[in-house]
Amino acid sequence: MSRYTAYVSSIVLALVMLALAFRFSLAWWGVAVFGGLALMGTFDMLQRKSTLRRNYPLLANFRYGLETIGPEIRQYFIQADTDKVPFSREQRALVYQRAKAVNDVRPFGTLRNVYGTDYEWINHSMAPAEVADHDFRITIGAGSKQPYSASVFNISAMSFGALSAAAIRALNGGARRGNFYHDTGEGSISPYHRENGGDLVWELGSGYFGCRNHDGSFNEARFTEQANDPQVKMIEIKLSQGAKPGHGGVLPAAKLSPEIAATRDVPMGQDCVSPAKHSAFSTPLGLLEFVARLREKSGGKPTGFKLAIGHPWEWFGIAKAMQESAASRPELLPDFIVVDGAEGGTGAAPAEFVDHVGVPMHEGLLLVHNTLVGLGLRDRIKVGAAGKVVSAFDIARTMALGADWCNAARGFMFSLGCIQSLSCHTNRCPTGIATQDPSRWKHLDVPDKTTRVAEYHDNTLRALRDLLCAAGLSHPDELGPEHILRRVSNTEVRSFAALYRFLEPGELLEGRIPRHAVFRDYWEESRSDTFAAPERLLRLRTSKTT
Repeated sequence: MSRYTAYVSSIVLALVMLALAFRFSLAWWGVAVFGGLALMGTFDMLQRKSTLRRNYPLLANFRYGLETIGPEIRQYFIQADTDKVPFSREQRALVYQRAKAVNDVRPFGTLRNVYGTDYEWINHSMAPAEVADHDFRITIGAGSKQPYSASVFNISAMSFGALSAAAIRALNGGARRGNFYHDTGEGSISPYHRENGGDLVWELGSGYFGCRNHDGSFNEARFTEQANDPQVKMIEIKLSQGAKPGHGGVLPAAKLSPEIAATRDVPMGQDCVSPAKHSAFSTPLGLLEFVARLREKSGGKPTGFKLAIGHPWEWFGIAKAMQESAASRPELLPDFIVVDGAEGGTGAAPAEFVDHVGVPMHEGLLLVHNTLVGLGLRDRIKVGAAGKVVSAFDIARTMALGADWCNAARGFMFSLGCIQSLSCHTNRCPTGIATQDPSRWKHLDVPDKTTRVAEYHDNTLRALRDLLCAAGLSHPDELGPEHILRRVSNTEVRSFAALYRFLEPGELLEGRIPRHAVFRDYWEESRSDTFAAPERLLRLRTSKTT
């Protein structure tokens, strides 16, 4: 009987209130409330989609209601300041403070357990350096016709469509004010990217948005027209994205406006899905030939690719194609590679892809850096990295692992006012950032958020300068694995130099396989003419049927 207590009580109270209503007019309010609950309970009993509601009329609705607001309850009242789900309150507060240029110092001491496993820090020097300028920069594509001087901290790929027009305007305005670049994402260059004139890196995904034929194939003429815009500083071929590698891009139909459809040349009313793979090439060598082709058609702008590491033999195939081309066809070498980690963000992706596909950024970055060092190509190819980078220490740690610069997406979203409501895929973003609903994004104050984007970038680089000075360094490119330490147990500490295996320059050219499990297992069998798995692995796949 207890399962139906709430339902039966609502019926009884509705009848009691109805009887009283003929003598006391205020009782009609009770009739409305309890009568409504009685009707809801009756509907629960009669419907057939939910067994829970039939077994627990009325009560099940309260359960669903509490479940709906569960994430908010946990975020605001239960989670600790340092719980990263995916970003902690401490991380978000740091971005908000730096974006608003308010006091970001902390009182009393660290909240972190410095004796806990995985605690990390940078060692300081007894002879700190003095560095006046915090605008740290690197040159990408030094051998190309139009080399680019990039900040070491930039806006990672987020498309118009995933983000609102107002968000794109503010990000690009902040990039121009702070003199750093804004990656377009694969959704093409929208009019909102062009309004403020901030530097753009045009990301070209498998959908070839902005330079595609109606069948989705690559259109060279349309690419040439867009790529030669002076605002476009570099060209980035997107092979895969950390949060959903091997899946392609997804823009839910709910967020596909006529304007976005026109920009991307896709039909309305259905999800806008980029293919999982490119149609312009099918082999590692073909990828490098595509890189050279795009560099030529863009007028010699630095051209490279972004990838999340997956099967190691596929990356090794690309590396061998670079090795074979370095002397005879040096124009095939990419100017840069961006490594995207599995911890990276997305507006919409299948749960299994978000949680269980792809290599995290640290391991992916190490593999790419080590391979290029081992081939003697590291000085000719710059490496960027992205994956939950929001603070100066995040930048320092990533560069110590081998990156030349870092990109951030969600960090810059926080600077716009993102509250991590986890509603990017619903078109109901409460802050007007990840939505195409004008009633929401038009309330985002573009001039104010432009300032916040620039301030977040500026204050983060100031913090990076202070870290470097404390370590006795003058530029982020001096950071190495010996500078960052990690506690691996209650009694043991390792520097990254001791924790990870780093190859010596040219080590892969000497004909010996490094004492590194991935290289030992896959390097010799990888091929530059195919992404296919080695024959040994193909034979293993048939072991269940033989």
